[in-house]
Formats: sequence, structure tokens, C-alpha cells
Amino acid sequence: MDELKQAFREFNEERDWDQFHSPENLAKSISIEAGELLECFQWNNDFDKEHLCEELADVISYCIMLADKIDVNIETIVLDKLEKTKKKYPVDKARGTSAKYDQL
Repeated sequence: MDELKQAFREFNEERDWDQFHSPENLAKSISIEAGELLECFQWNNDFDKEHLCEELADVISYCIMLADKIDVNIETIVLDKLEKTKKKYPVDKARGTSAKYDQL
């Protein structure tokens, strides 16, 4: 992850783009790119894998930049959230169902 963060820092510094990358703008960009990712499935499930991967990379890229901007470790926050989710969805109640935690 450090290598990716450094690559984005260098890319943005070379272009003087960091000035545009406030946490708010990065969050907006994540949402916009997520919409473009979803657009790959707009009319059917027959997607172009190359295009899908490009849109997925855009979402992930902005997530990495936002995490770097607010100085959080992605692995830590994702694993912390996974632990919380495990408690909300215990295996004995959640296995094989898509019901929301408050409906288990």
C-alpha cells in the first residue's frame, strides 16, 4: 500500500493536483467513479472486463488518496470494520441469508 500511496503522491505533485484533492473532493470523486463502475452493469450483466477493471481502479485509487490525505491506514480501518461487521452478522444467524443485521 505504501508503494501505491507514494506513486499517487508523485503523480499528483508532478501535476500540482494536490491542491484539488481535499477530503471532500476525493469523497465526491469516489462517488462519481462508483457510479461509472455501476454503469458497467446498467442494462445487463454482460460487462466488458477491461472497462470494469479501469473503473474499479479509479474507485480504489481515490480511496487510497483519501486515506492518505486523512492519514489513516487502509488495512487497519478495513480490518476494524470487518470485526464490527462480524459482530453484527454472527455466522450462526447470517450464514446463507442476505437479511440485514437487525432482521436476523
